[in-house]
Amino acid sequence: MELLLKILIGALFLGLLVMNFYSRRKVTKSYRVLVKNNVEFGSKHILNRKKLEEEILPNYPDQRDDILQFVTLLNQSIRIGFILVVLITLIGGVLLWDQLYNI
Repeated sequence: MELLLKILIGALFLGLLVMNFYSRRKVTKSYRVLVKNNVEFGSKHILNRKKLEEEILPNYPDQRDDILQFVTLLNQSIRIGFILVVLITLIGGVLLWDQLYNI
């Protein structure tokens, strides 16, 4: 059981690492397009779709698709990273619990 959990933690860590590099690359490409077109917005717009649609998208109608792609990719990256970190922490907690109480 312990070996299986260690392998699972390692696989999840590698998954997190691969996902991080993949999403960072896609987000960076999208970000470069926005910087090239002088599109500016804050983190409140990334986390709140309604504010993004009301305050930013009307100002940059030509870059609408690029802005939406960037925000979607960034939110997906954050969500997947959070889920993987929680899973790794839970499995690590189970391993620690097993070591402490399996004397």
